[in-house]
Amino acid sequence: MLLFGAEEHVDRWCARQAIPRGAILSLEQTWTLAKRWYRYRRDHDWERPTPAVAADAFAAAGLTGDFWALG
Repeated sequence: MLLFGAEEHVDRWCARQAIPRGAILSLEQTWTLAKRWYRYRRDHDWERPTPAVAADAFAAAGLTGDFWALG
């Protein structure tokens, strides 16, 4: 994940690196996703989120579309 101050900065960076632009998240979306994704990460019995749990976390952060589809 890379942080940028504005979307045009993303476009310039992608052009310099010659890579396609990926998904762009707001700070609020990033925080919502991080809280759900890492909520139990330090628990002794933690397991990697299932695709269903990941899909729920993406949806809760408003992340929809083909980029966020799991499968």
